[in-house]
Amino acid sequence: MTGALVFVESNTTGTGRLMARTAIKLGFRPIVLAANTERYAYVRQDNLAVRAIDTQSEFDVREACRVIADTEGLAGVTSSSEYFVGVAAAVAEQLGRPAPPAAAIRACSDKSIQRRLLDQGGIAVSAWRRAATVAEAVAAALQLGWPAVLKPVSGSGSIGVKLCRDVEEVADHAAVLLARDVNERGMKVPQALLVESFVDGAEYSVEVFSLQIIGITAKRLGQLPHFVEIGHDFTAELTGRARAEIEGVTLGALRALGLERGPVHVELRVGPHGPVIIEVNPRLAGGFIPELVRLARGVDLIESNVRFASGSPVALDAKWQRHASIRFLLAPNPGVLAEVRGLDAAARVRNVVDATAYRAVGDAVTRCGDFRDRVGHVIACGADRDEVIGDIAAAHRSISLLVTPARSETASPAAIASSSTERG
Repeated sequence: MTGALVFVESNTTGTGRLMARTAIKLGFRPIVLAANTERYAYVRQDNLAVRAIDTQSEFDVREACRVIADTEGLAGVTSSSEYFVGVAAAVAEQLGRPAPPAAAIRACSDKSIQRRLLDQGGIAVSAWRRAATVAEAVAAALQLGWPAVLKPVSGSGSIGVKLCRDVEEVADHAAVLLARDVNERGMKVPQALLVESFVDGAEYSVEVFSLQIIGITAKRLGQLPHFVEIGHDFTAELTGRARAEIEGVTLGALRALGLERGPVHVELRVGPHGPVIIEVNPRLAGGFIPELVRLARGVDLIESNVRFASGSPVALDAKWQRHASIRFLLAPNPGVLAEVRGLDAAARVRNVVDATAYRAVGDAVTRCGDFRDRVGHVIACGADRDEVIGDIAAAHRSISLLVTPARSETASPAAIASSSTERG
């Protein structure tokens, strides 16, 4: 395998870095296209090639890839970022390289269009309305009933998603969402939001690659009104009937959306009347779920994505049957990280394979009510599910974070708290 594999932007850590390293392992030269080349520390640390261009311009990305194709050969074009998988797929299609369906990805990027297509396909989704004003959001919530979930029509990582229980909460949060001109990447966002009925039930995600179901992940969530994912268990413990129902709804949704090639991460809840699609994401899962899949089944979804983008054979069959879990560390309060206690002890717990802090002492930490609240994780893997669940819980409890308020130079003893905040 030779030639350049182009990555249009990236995640800042995790999957983006692993994809580039996997490309090198497979014999490709990774080239990162980025609007801000300073955004990705790993690009400098790994000495990767980078080109500064306007990555929101499909034309600019295509022309940059044409130059790369002419000078060193273009193996493929892809992205690990939710916000750039669409432009990467479109350019790959235009240049005759393998890609997931760009038109389907573009439709999915607007959650209201995604839900309309699922409705038309007869797929179970929560009742929803699109709102462009505070008044419309309030009217939608009154019509759908309480509680209501408000979320941006585009985005990822649970940013801006909140459960609202009355008119005042809906009005306040709708005003916040509608005041946003750009997202956390500085990209313009639609001045609209979704209002949805709350589906009360266990949450799962289904990891799929070109319509082949790799497995089902059980999600662990933090405290409402936010929807922070604070842990994952792969694979989920389900009855045969429940698994079949989840898989059936998932594959129906992908066909309704036209997402029949490449990686897809489908989120759903099992409500009183069965599985209900929450969101379909035409990309690999975040939250280290691909790592859980690799540990538990021996299926490397990151390598599969690189191979798919380059037109190489993809291997998706499980090599073994194990159980893997992750629990995230959350700061007890916003401020400055002063100390992380217990990582070494957590790493020594049976079945634990990784205990990591993402932030260094002195770094700012926050509580935004989304994935940015995570400051580290513990991962465990073993043959016995109950054993793994017990071990990771013990390891997670052994870690505590000391966070000082940003305006203070000294920490209150009350600021020391365990990061174990999961429910269930």
